[in-house]
Amino acid sequence: MPAHQDQYVGPRDLTRWPSRMGRFLVRCVSPLARWVGPHWALLLLIAIGGGVAALLTAASAEVYEAVVESDGVAALDQPALDLAVSLRAGWLDAFITGYTNIGGPIGMPILALGIMVLLAVGRRSWTPVILIPAAAFGSLLMTVAGKDAFGRLRPPMELAVPPYESSPSFPSGHSLNALVIAGIVAYLVVLRPHRKRIRALTVSLAVLFAVTMGLSRVFLGHHWLTDVLVAWTLGIAWLAVVITAHRLLLTFRLYRSADHDAPT
Repeated sequence: MPAHQDQYVGPRDLTRWPSRMGRFLVRCVSPLARWVGPHWALLLLIAIGGGVAALLTAASAEVYEAVVESDGVAALDQPALDLAVSLRAGWLDAFITGYTNIGGPIGMPILALGIMVLLAVGRRSWTPVILIPAAAFGSLLMTVAGKDAFGRLRPPMELAVPPYESSPSFPSGHSLNALVIAGIVAYLVVLRPHRKRIRALTVSLAVLFAVTMGLSRVFLGHHWLTDVLVAWTLGIAWLAVVITAHRLLLTFRLYRSADHDAPT
């Protein structure tokens, strides 16, 4: 697949690095890409980034615990839960329960797999097959690391909507995974030439899905609001890692293509 097919988001060339930090990153990773090839370099970078992200997630649990104990951001938790309880109704609870199942351990893999196949076949590209599982795997690592490191209790069961959940509350796996999957899918869609309106609609739908999935967890009393807020923050950080790694792949493929095309 020609490198230029995924090179632009609208008018922006993803292989151009205007910042000094970006150019420094390209220089640092160039030897690795020349040694193992661009695709293997991408996978190695994502694997390393996933390990670092998991460690940082576990470390952030300590900071998060300190915030909770000082009643800082966590002061939002009980008022948000009280508001959710006041808004509940039988039909609404059932509808949101069905919706939140889309982001669960069964619904989200099925959704991600279906979208991955559609994008890979439609684009005739292996890029979705690499990026979507890589993004999902890193998100899962971060979820497991955070839950194991902190072990925060969920909201009281009497204030939750069944079916009840017993795993640790921090971070919200539904919120983290929904943001990461929606974000990487939106990124893949806007890579190909589209009208500005379609790109804006794609990003808006991804944001809407991530936000509503997170808020559904608070509404049902399955997570505290801060579990969702931190999950969104972690998800955005992980998306930045995956997208940066892909941009590096595009850059090195372009360089290699230019070298091959150069007259000898």
